[in-house]
Amino acid sequence: MLRKSSTIVFLSLLFFINLLITIESIAADKTKKKLEPLPLPPIPKNNPMTPEKIELGKKLFFDRRLSGDGTTSCASCHDPEKAFTDASEISLSYPTTRNFRNAPTLINVAYAKYLFWDGRAKSLEEQAEFPIMSPFEMNQNLDFVEEEIRVVPEYRESFKKIFGKDVNIKLIAQAIAAFERTLISKNAPIDRYLRGDKNALSDEAKKGLEVFTGKGKCIECHYGAYLSDNKFHALHVPENPKYANETKFIVTRRYVAKINKYPDYVNVREDLGRYFKTREKRDYKAFKTPTLREVAKTAPYMHNGIFKSLDEVIDFFNKGGGEGNKALKPLNLTDYEKKALKTFLIEALSGEEIKIKPPDIP
Repeated sequence: MLRKSSTIVFLSLLFFINLLITIESIAADKTKKKLEPLPLPPIPKNNPMTPEKIELGKKLFFDRRLSGDGTTSCASCHDPEKAFTDASEISLSYPTTRNFRNAPTLINVAYAKYLFWDGRAKSLEEQAEFPIMSPFEMNQNLDFVEEEIRVVPEYRESFKKIFGKDVNIKLIAQAIAAFERTLISKNAPIDRYLRGDKNALSDEAKKGLEVFTGKGKCIECHYGAYLSDNKFHALHVPENPKYANETKFIVTRRYVAKINKYPDYVNVREDLGRYFKTREKRDYKAFKTPTLREVAKTAPYMHNGIFKSLDEVIDFFNKGGGEGNKALKPLNLTDYEKKALKTFLIEALSGEEIKIKPPDIP
């Protein structure tokens, strides 16, 4: 009898503890899922910022030596005049090849937890190397580019002064990352509003904010200062029919599947997103939640540029996402609610223009 009583007490205690954990978890989620003004960007301890390093990174960002044929720089696909995108459905590519995804903006990239649509890089330093060596982006050998940069006296002196070391690809990446962390969306109306200036938004934008945080459920994935949960979701965005039968597009998709050791890479017919990398069922056709800051300037949208306007994006979410997806449900927004939401996205989330003058390349 005593043993039975002790078991009941133990199970009751275990249930109570689990209940408390669940309540705390729910409370934590609700606490996290709110909009916040942008703080100062996080700076990694192993790559501190200095004006000299930022300037070096800026020069490298615009230097076409980083590409195999000397025609392409980081700025080619992340153009300051186009909100640090290339404004294309599918990103620009190395001559004779074809990219297969859209180029996300670099504005506020300092706050991103994962880089690329599939999240394969976890830092800007790691990210910077991928496009340089990608055969369908900059198509450059990393050992070779070290020598191309090292042979330039001004660069060699800068690396010695800034890092105390000779040129190498890791330091090239650090310098570029330092520059990219300066690309911050400053003084956006949403930041002023969240800090207490209730006149920072128009009445329609305020209504759009209500839709964003309420009926529209945008806040479920777009929250915090970065307006992204930094997670991956399978929304079943339709494939872009323009590229369905394009040979170079198919080649790139197969190549990405192949280097990620996808078994049946020859017969892959669609972009499987993060699944190519993880093979986790939850990542099948899943892509990173993009930031919504500066969204008015960064069309076309989604990983394949399928939607050319915010109206199309809003309609996609309003109808419950792509066919067969389990992440979204229809929202049943009225025409006015959709209009107000669009006003909020355009008006509230656009900061001051980032003016970058291309530097003189040594």
